[in-house]
Amino acid sequence: MPSAISEGFWGLVGPFLFLWVSAKALPPTILRLVKERDFGTLLSPRRLQDAWFGTFWGRFGPQVKINASVKVLPLLDGRVVNGKLLDKPAVPGLEGVCIEVGAGAGYWVDIFANKHMDSSSSSSSMGRTKQVTRVYGIEPNPNQHASLRKHIAKAGLEDVYKIVPVGIEDLDNPKKWDGKIEKESVDCIVTVLCLCSIPEPERHIRELYGYLKKGGRWYFYEHVQCSVSRYMKAYQRFINLFWPQFLGGCQLCRPTGEYFRQAGEWQNADIAAPWDAQWHNVVPHVIGVLTK
Repeated sequence: MPSAISEGFWGLVGPFLFLWVSAKALPPTILRLVKERDFGTLLSPRRLQDAWFGTFWGRFGPQVKINASVKVLPLLDGRVVNGKLLDKPAVPGLEGVCIEVGAGAGYWVDIFANKHMDSSSSSSSMGRTKQVTRVYGIEPNPNQHASLRKHIAKAGLEDVYKIVPVGIEDLDNPKKWDGKIEKESVDCIVTVLCLCSIPEPERHIRELYGYLKKGGRWYFYEHVQCSVSRYMKAYQRFINLFWPQFLGGCQLCRPTGEYFRQAGEWQNADIAAPWDAQWHNVVPHVIGVLTK
């Protein structure tokens, strides 16, 4: 009982500790910009917020990946169904032509490398038995591209992974970038903890749906609005008064699961809380695979 109380307490307090860690990244960001004489960024609230979040995420992003990998890697291998972790693949894994939304600094680039193929699925039609042949990494922020390229090279994906420097609305517009993605040409879409901060999420999720082939799959691990009780919903809304300012525009209260369901017609929409979800999660998640 005491351990359960302690776990609940730290679960409720945790978001404020996260905000404090982010706040500590602001002074060194300002100091760096002053040294660089980048007064344009200092005087622009939006650009300063982006620079601040970049400093914070550069320190904290790798740890977030470590924590999330225990769910994301099995998901991409087809071993997560209805929020439960399975020993063997039950659905097809990541393969073919892929889109990564919100590539950022490149922390998740290596999930597309063949080293993450599930060897246990080699004799099955499920799991990652086929290679990823092309990845379009959507990242419109040019400040992230240098780090993204380093991670692409480190993963050995220079000939596979292409940075797309525009927003979702321009993926099929060759006038905006040196390429074009045709509608209904993509085998898989991957979104990991990124749909919380994109503008107009409903519209952009519907737009991405159009790029999937029939039978194409969307693998996702995203945080969403609380649904367990009115008290947790109110508490989450209170924290969200501060959260976007400290976390680069991230929104806590988005009903992303509903946005997925309403994006278009799905053969199968597996949207569920992960196996370790708790009532006190102020930042709850959904995980699963959508099949067009």
